[in-house]
Amino acid sequence: MNELRIIEIGYGNVRRVRIGRGLPLVYIGGPCAIESRDHAFKMAEAIGTICDRLKMPWIFKACYDKDSRSSATSFHGVGIDEGMRILSDIRKDFGIPVVSDFSDPSWAAATGEVCDFVQVPAYLCRQTSILRAAAEAGRPVHLKKGQFMSPWNMRNSVRKLESFGCDQILLTDRGTFLGYNMLVNDMTCFPIMGKTGYPVCFDATHSVQMPTSMGNLSGGQREFIPFLVRAAVGGGIDALFMETHDDPDNALSDPNTVLDLKYLELVLAQAMAMHEARLSILHKYGEDNVHPAN
Repeated sequence: MNELRIIEIGYGNVRRVRIGRGLPLVYIGGPCAIESRDHAFKMAEAIGTICDRLKMPWIFKACYDKDSRSSATSFHGVGIDEGMRILSDIRKDFGIPVVSDFSDPSWAAATGEVCDFVQVPAYLCRQTSILRAAAEAGRPVHLKKGQFMSPWNMRNSVRKLESFGCDQILLTDRGTFLGYNMLVNDMTCFPIMGKTGYPVCFDATHSVQMPTSMGNLSGGQREFIPFLVRAAVGGGIDALFMETHDDPDNALSDPNTVLDLKYLELVLAQAMAMHEARLSILHKYGEDNVHPAN
């Protein structure tokens, strides 16, 4: 295993968030897509109130352009110009780091100018041009494992990022294809991806997705979010990604998988308790890998 790294998210006057082994669990979340300025600010304020109450470090996430929607007529976002203005103002007004993904290499520089963290979508995690652009944006990179990728093959995407000069990377699992229209989570992916030396994260809301199971819309089973969160935290994640919305049924993106805001505090509180219990157990009993790989 490589030396374990700690990554730091945040520049300028925003609160710094550190992610890594043995540190407090970090929450990354917000609506899937920026629907409007008012809604993004409403969500940032509500989530911030919850995280402050729990004393949980967090990063606001919302995308300006969802380029991998199932239908050409689906809501794709407000666009990069308006999206960057909204995210920039959220950073300033709330003093928190922000993250958005990008799906075109030409968008990376502008995304990095505002965002504290740039996200590589799961479907594009192998694309050399996207990875080069992400590294050149000059911010830490949130690299999501493709639904078609094994956890050990993520090392190749990490090596690409490193070759382009990036050594601040968070690796996230969001489920793996199991036949058609289904995803499954293999909790061994966290120690496997952790062998890269970088911190790992679980995307709980996309993991309950049933891709394109409703024709031109993805279904989902969000009732399983709390169960998967507890399992992933017990498995040793360093950060938790969950998209959340105050009115999921009317969300403009991923309405069947986003977590209802009214349940966010409960899920996060359980996750924090699980994380702290795991660290306490490891401190008391030592390393839990009884059969180290060669």
